Amino acid sequence: MTEQVIEQLAPMPEDWTRALAVVAHPDDLEYGGAAAIAGWTDGGREVVYLLATRGEAGIDTIEPAKCAPLREQEQRASAAVVGVSTVEFLDHQDGVIEYGTALRRDIAAAIRRHRPELVITLNHRDTWGGTAWNTPDHRAVGRATLDAAGDAGNRWIFPELISERGLEPWSGVRWVAVAGSSSPTHAVDATAGMERSIQSLLAHRTYIEGLTDQDPETYCRGFLTGNAQATAARFGGRPAVAFELFGR
Repeated sequence: MTEQVIEQLAPMPEDWTRALAVVAHPDDLEYGGAAAIAGWTDGGREVVYLLATRGEAGIDTIEPAKCAPLREQEQRASAAVVGVSTVEFLDHQDGVIEYGTALRRDIAAAIRRHRPELVITLNHRDTWGGTAWNTPDHRAVGRATLDAAGDAGNRWIFPELISERGLEPWSGVRWVAVAGSSSPTHAVDATAGMERSIQSLLAHRTYIEGLTDQDPETYCRGFLTGNAQATAARFGGRPAVAFELFGR
């Protein structure tokens, strides 16, 4: 019988200093990328979070007007755990984000402001692993982020960003890394950042308590360590966070 060869994931590039992470909701980064982000900030790299919404439609028992500030507070606390001090919100409407030029413009503007070499986002594909349907918000933001990485460098796309906001083009995005992809190509060792990633997800306690009847710490620890261990088989046996990396 022929032994199955498991295709290994390449290490993520390390020759960068600034990253912008763009997702739809509070908790999106904590479900996949936070362990990698903790390691990056430990190494002196700057990571900024940009969220399209405040997650106001995410908790069934809390009406949006009360939910939004609560989830914003939890997101800021969560980001601080992994060394991220700048968290921005675009105020698109949770649950009904529309892919289009308005969303692309907002993300391109943030890229021009923060001038990252690496942009991070969440799964933009229709499904999670081909078996579970992805949400419209994730698909819209992920796809718009991939497009906005190019828009940010073209002065003739959204010229009002220059004339009205003074945001000159930024062509310095070298990669877009997609967390939660079913087609990962690269990975980051999660060992050093794992415990902080668990605490970062736990900072979304109100959301977690509304999501599951499990003990929050048991749930968060099991989910994150399980995913990291599953990726280890493709990363030299080391627990890892996987990304699908697109070069620009």
